[in-house]
Amino acid sequence: MIDDVPPVAALPDDLPVIAVLDTGVNDHPLLVDTIVVREAFPAELGQADVNGHGTAVAGVAVFGDLRNQLDEPELQPAARIISAKVVTDQAQFYDRRTLPTQMRIAIERLRQDYDCRIFVLSLGDIKAKFERGRVGPWAATLDELARELDILILVSAGNRDPRGGTRLEQAITQYPQYLLENGNRICEPAGAVNALTVGSIAHSNGLGPQHLFDAHTQAITEPGEPSPFSRSGPGAGGIKKPDFVDYGGTLVFDGVAARLQRAPTLPNAGLLTTNADFLRQALVSKTGTSFSAPHLANKAAKILRYHPGASANLLKALMASSARVPEAALRRLNGVPETEQDQIYGNGLVYPATAAFSDDHRVVLYAEDSLGIDQFAVYHVPIPAEFQGIGRRWIHVSLAFDPPVKRTRAEYVGTRMNYRLIRGCPVDDVFEHFRTHAGEDTSAPDIDSKYNCALKPGPMRRDRNTLQTSSVKFAQATSQYGADYYLVVRCVGGWAAEQELRQNYAVVVELEHEDQLQLYARIRQRARLRT
Repeated sequence: MIDDVPPVAALPDDLPVIAVLDTGVNDHPLLVDTIVVREAFPAELGQADVNGHGTAVAGVAVFGDLRNQLDEPELQPAARIISAKVVTDQAQFYDRRTLPTQMRIAIERLRQDYDCRIFVLSLGDIKAKFERGRVGPWAATLDELARELDILILVSAGNRDPRGGTRLEQAITQYPQYLLENGNRICEPAGAVNALTVGSIAHSNGLGPQHLFDAHTQAITEPGEPSPFSRSGPGAGGIKKPDFVDYGGTLVFDGVAARLQRAPTLPNAGLLTTNADFLRQALVSKTGTSFSAPHLANKAAKILRYHPGASANLLKALMASSARVPEAALRRLNGVPETEQDQIYGNGLVYPATAAFSDDHRVVLYAEDSLGIDQFAVYHVPIPAEFQGIGRRWIHVSLAFDPPVKRTRAEYVGTRMNYRLIRGCPVDDVFEHFRTHAGEDTSAPDIDSKYNCALKPGPMRRDRNTLQTSSVKFAQATSQYGADYYLVVRCVGGWAAEQELRQNYAVVVELEHEDQLQLYARIRQRARLRT
């Protein structure tokens, strides 16, 4: 009953807006005050959510997993919602041939009329077949829009049941190997390079109290492990996909019924969200990457609220800087090559508070800028004395950019970017080295290894991606390298060099120390990240 759910807190005026491009959103009592407008593209689709998918997606976008807030005095919304109905009541595409045009009309209109910065597409076209590493016109349109309109587009990685029929038990015995099967690759438009693709991890093992002594019902996952239905990369041009993972539920093996169970049949296997048929049942449990994508959108809205002027590139870089791969996922995928692990969990799980704020022992520095083709920038990173002594500490570096794209080109993206973190080297020498190698491709020789911080993952794994993040860990004293590190960001020419384009980007550097040191105060006295 809706009376058993806490009331929704008063909506702050500065809540960001998330557009849910889906089956529509109904006037659910928990959502009605957050809905800015309801539209359909085209109008003949109507506005009602007959299918129910869009209302459930919107609930996660606004509240996250409602299960986490039911014990609170009030429900705390993170965003307002635009309902953009783009599929039929049967959750079918209105016209697959005109999907790119339909998406362009809807997204351009919502950006212009409502200043919407975040868009969620928990949809996919499993019928679209492309060579691995290539994308279709829908993904290319999203890539163009993300760059042209400076918006954040989040796309679900897609779902696929691992096994069926006589092989059903392999859902347990062959987990997680089947996540990397060719048949489990992300579907259109999840391969887009400028949109964020979101895979799913399990929030629990999916079992309830009724299964405590039930030997016939078995969990496939534990909390934090990849969901058994989540699809894997790579994306266009072999880049890392998904970009991130978030909680989207799990599956459970039912030996007696010979089936894989999920929400809503098994409520513990899914996220709790708003039900389109709210007069019959206020809340419903749902499973799928359709709900991990709005879960991340909910976090993106929280970050945008505290950085309202941030570009889409900066939002992505802040998210990447805060992301960590859950320990459970690392343990489960132990032994799987790292490059293949990347295609399952991407950059990991985003922590919005870490992305939005610095604190005493952890400082986030950032810059937004642009470079011409074959140019580079050098940023000064101040390293206080407290960060140079003995003790575990980390430097995290993240870069996000939005290259031009063309499906008709052999190379889909028009520019490449990369970065290197240099220490103990005079700044004039840093400039001279990279000036000497300006115009060379991404395999240009690095500066002398004694000056180069060994960020992991290394260049071979990160340089091809449009969203890059890596870290270096220290335990011993590093005072011999001094208080001045330099981050070199390079824009490497592709076919965009023919058009004399400038490439926008954002870079984030995070200094973190395990001890409660006053890093923030020390660095604030010196400088922001600057060129």
